[in-house]
Amino acid sequence: MPITTRQKILDYLKRNRSVSSRELARALHMTPANARHHLGILAADGRVEVASQRRGGKGRPEKVYRLAGTLAGDNLSVLADALLTEAGAMVEMEALGKRIAGDNPESAQPLMRRLVSVVERLNGMHYQARWEAGVEGPRIVLGHCPYAAVIGKHPELCQMDAGLLAKLLGGGVRQTAKLEIGAGGLPYCVFVLTHK
Repeated sequence: MPITTRQKILDYLKRNRSVSSRELARALHMTPANARHHLGILAADGRVEVASQRRGGKGRPEKVYRLAGTLAGDNLSVLADALLTEAGAMVEMEALGKRIAGDNPESAQPLMRRLVSVVERLNGMHYQARWEAGVEGPRIVLGHCPYAAVIGKHPELCQMDAGLLAKLLGGGVRQTAKLEIGAGGLPYCVFVLTHK
């Protein structure tokens, strides 16, 4: 069975820890556009993640990719599952989400600025988030669940996300979609800001 281009990319990342699309294109003898295409798909699938960005000459900063934590063998999903199973109902999930949010100096900012800040922060936490206007109010769409490995056994993690979003946005939120399948065949969740 032939090795696919994406498997070659994953193998390369296992050996080299991180790579830009330009470096990958050179190493695997492909165009930078082709490398960006495959890295984008692997990132959407949750198999790679953006490790950092670096400036290099003109134009936009260059993204540097690495294997996602689940493929790198960090074993955190096993730990999270065990902790959630042991703690059970003793953990107040919304309070846990607010603790993860930490201090939130943006809560006094105008709503649009808060939405942009929240999306940036969530994407730093691997949620692949975006915000959009909605009839009920602004919506935060989470395109990736960082807890996908344990969410099936621990759906209460959605309450943690609600607490995180409420603290970051400085208002109430309500989940309106949970792991719905989008047009691209990938699951997403939606939280609506109920009051600002």
